[in-house]
Amino acid sequence: MFDHLQISDRRERCLVGSTDIVLRGLAPLLLRQSSQHQRHAHRILLLRLERIGDLLMALRAIGEVRRQAPGAQIDLVVGSWNAALANSLRDVDRVEVLDVPWMARQGSGATWATLIRRAWAWRRRQYDLGINFEGDIRSNLLLGVSGAAQRVGFTMGGGGPVLTEPVEFSKTAHTATNVGRLVVHAFGSASDSLDGEEPDDAGQLPIPEDASGRAEALLTQTGATGMLIGIQASAGREIKQWDPDRFAQVGTALAREYDATLVMTGTEGEKRVTEHVKRRIAEDVRIIDLPADLDLLTLGGVIKRLALYITCDTGPMHLAAAVGTPIVAIFGPSLPSQYAPLSPRSRIVRVDLPCSPCNQLRNPPSWCVGHIPDCLVGVEVPQVLSAARELLGSSVQSTTHASTDAP
Repeated sequence: MFDHLQISDRRERCLVGSTDIVLRGLAPLLLRQSSQHQRHAHRILLLRLERIGDLLMALRAIGEVRRQAPGAQIDLVVGSWNAALANSLRDVDRVEVLDVPWMARQGSGATWATLIRRAWAWRRRQYDLGINFEGDIRSNLLLGVSGAAQRVGFTMGGGGPVLTEPVEFSKTAHTATNVGRLVVHAFGSASDSLDGEEPDDAGQLPIPEDASGRAEALLTQTGATGMLIGIQASAGREIKQWDPDRFAQVGTALAREYDATLVMTGTEGEKRVTEHVKRRIAEDVRIIDLPADLDLLTLGGVIKRLALYITCDTGPMHLAAAVGTPIVAIFGPSLPSQYAPLSPRSRIVRVDLPCSPCNQLRNPPSWCVGHIPDCLVGVEVPQVLSAARELLGSSVQSTTHASTDAP
């Protein structure tokens, strides 16, 4: 039942599907309706309420909105964690911060009463077009309350009845391609800049001069010399975590082989993993441990200076792709087809198993909880080193993504 919803938990799927039935009856009575493409939209609302990587994967789509509506007022609503990044975007006129509880961490986030008040206040701006880049019934409801004349979004997480332009999310396409399709539907015309299933957005995020200056000052203060290789050891979620000891082995080998300095990245909440890796790295290796509270743009400036960035499927991985840094990305349960870094200067290292990639990140299988899952246990140090050497030893940028899969 409700098989059109891409929700793995059966009870949640039934709840969302039942809510959609109710919304189907109420939406025509309560919400502003429009069947016209807003090719000449003057006021546009964009919602991207998810995490860092999600906003970065939507940059190309946001740029296309500006190209389709060059004179429009474009407002972007993001979580506070993405505020600095959003404010640096040239294609956006106004950024509004809204921490929704299903995305905010550590129990924070606005109450539903606050969310509804904020969305209702958007009505005063009389948006011609609203696009929700997040496929979730809750954010679709906020878009409905906004009063935007045309409301475009995905249906796979529910909330389709409140949209005037519901769009099906493709399980086989990259996230950047999917959100680009929302823009195509909104304006009723295709665009060359949104074509293709293998997006190449490397280097599309310019780092502001002040952030670049802070990054350079930080590296100078820490005594950074020679080649810099970055390591983002924490995956953010336990289900995506590669063995920290193996990160240390890779870092030690590459630092010795290339006479490089290792640059450790990670937030305060990721410090436990970062410290574990540092303790396991050989004593003769030079290490720079970046501050845990480093702002996103300064972090981007540091990452841009790296010769290579080694990481799991994380937000910083997408940041590295956006500033054009070569990446070795270690994938386990995540779908590379949806979440691969948007860069030809990247290598994905993973193993093929009958159960992987399952993409069950929110509700992982019980047999994968409490330890490193088999799909990451199977990724061994020689594979990662091989991918790293290929990128470090190449003087010519490759033009396609490549995967290093174990047999």
